[in-house]
Amino acid sequence: MIEDKVDIRPGVSVLGILRYLNYKPWYALGEFVDNSVQSFLSNRTAIEQVDGSSVRLKVSIDLDPHPNHPQIRVRDNGAGIAAVAYSRAFRPAAIPDDRSGLSEFGMGMKSAACWFAPRWSVRTSALGESVAKTVAFDIATIVRDDISELTIKQIPERPERHYTEIVLDDVFQMPVGRTVGKLKEHLADIYRVFLRNGELELCFNGETLRYEEPKVLQAPSYKEKNGEPLLWRKQIQFDLGHGMRVDGFAALRATANVAKAGFALFRRNRVIEGSGDEGYRPHQVFGNSNSYRYQRLFGELNLHGFDVSHTKDGFRWDENEEPFLDLLREHLDSDELPLLKQAENYRVRESKQQLLRSAQHAVTNTAAAMESRLESVLPQVAGEPPTETGPVIDEVAKPLAQRKFNLKFRDEEWCIVVEVSDDAAESQWLVVRNGVRSPGGPRELQIQMSIIHPFMVRYAQGDSEDVEAFLRMGAALALAEVTAREAGVKGAGTVRRNLNEILSEVLSEI
Repeated sequence: MIEDKVDIRPGVSVLGILRYLNYKPWYALGEFVDNSVQSFLSNRTAIEQVDGSSVRLKVSIDLDPHPNHPQIRVRDNGAGIAAVAYSRAFRPAAIPDDRSGLSEFGMGMKSAACWFAPRWSVRTSALGESVAKTVAFDIATIVRDDISELTIKQIPERPERHYTEIVLDDVFQMPVGRTVGKLKEHLADIYRVFLRNGELELCFNGETLRYEEPKVLQAPSYKEKNGEPLLWRKQIQFDLGHGMRVDGFAALRATANVAKAGFALFRRNRVIEGSGDEGYRPHQVFGNSNSYRYQRLFGELNLHGFDVSHTKDGFRWDENEEPFLDLLREHLDSDELPLLKQAENYRVRESKQQLLRSAQHAVTNTAAAMESRLESVLPQVAGEPPTETGPVIDEVAKPLAQRKFNLKFRDEEWCIVVEVSDDAAESQWLVVRNGVRSPGGPRELQIQMSIIHPFMVRYAQGDSEDVEAFLRMGAALALAEVTAREAGVKGAGTVRRNLNEILSEVLSEI
């Protein structure tokens, strides 16, 4: 084995503070992928001469969460790190000669590796060179001893072999559980252009990542409900001057989705803002989080001439974001295809299966909350002893979702039934059936909300959290009515009756 040296001066002391950068794990891993992609693109012709024209870049990220030695490995079949680039590659803040690609600040690999782990190494074989080289970093030792040179270990390698492998040892915080899922989602989003055009195969723990294209809404305009279906997708292009311009597309999702809506903002075919469940959704365009624009509007916008942060997780807007948003909104809602107006006013009846999922989720959580706390709260709310009996429960259509639980109230057994209904024959948003106690059985209180009531179709039909919020509010109103009746209040159901009428006749309209 041959040994050589690589100069990592100046600024080795900065390596010790890189651990404290405000990275998110997908952006940190993205630094390694950026280097791999740029290496492949910059040397594509030479790689194709060796591996054939069908070759594509493959980047593999593998997590080993061993409790005593957690480790992350990132390997690619890019062109490797050539001897002439070695000093710049390992020297902090050594800016590359060509800054037009994905590697532009000279800090990506170093900052991400130091953020992840106290020790890391790079093994690489550059295309056309007959050696494989390994350099190892121990950050604490480098900073403590002010080390300015690191040993390069070299072994013979075939000149046609080309790869780089980065090993992060004793990872500070190994991604586990839901973070692993978020990592895969964000990485697939960030590199969607390269995945889409077949230039990149990105593997995570052996799984090939894919970007799922959202389905675009195809429907009539909200103004002409029986009109010809339109594809709600349009090209976006405008110029802000001073070398800054924007192009891409905007569209409406066929299915509303709070987590997945929003814009992805690109620079050089890589997402800078808006990956995964963190879509770019400025209030000036999307409105509040409960708006339908917030749930349906999405798109991909390429920003040219804009600067980014050195961690490549955000744009440096300076005073340019407001003009950008003004022009974006103007183009989104232009008369030929007004996306914002359509998103805000278009309504669709969800499928039976989607309704069922929303209803089951809402009923389960609402009933669980009531079951755990209602027995202790009811005596405080009820006040006086029972003086009035409500109507007997009649036969009704089978609910979409239902849950029952029992409790004791004023020495009497009660069975509380919480339901979500999709019965088209039921015109009321909220129905309360307060039954008498049958011989040998508990007294039954039935609380039913219609998920296909016009008010729900307009405001909460497809999102389980919204359905649950309305169901909880309806349950509270029902319980307030029943306890008021038990306390002797006459006409306790009048408020609910009036509420149902107002919702149907007034508040469900656009």
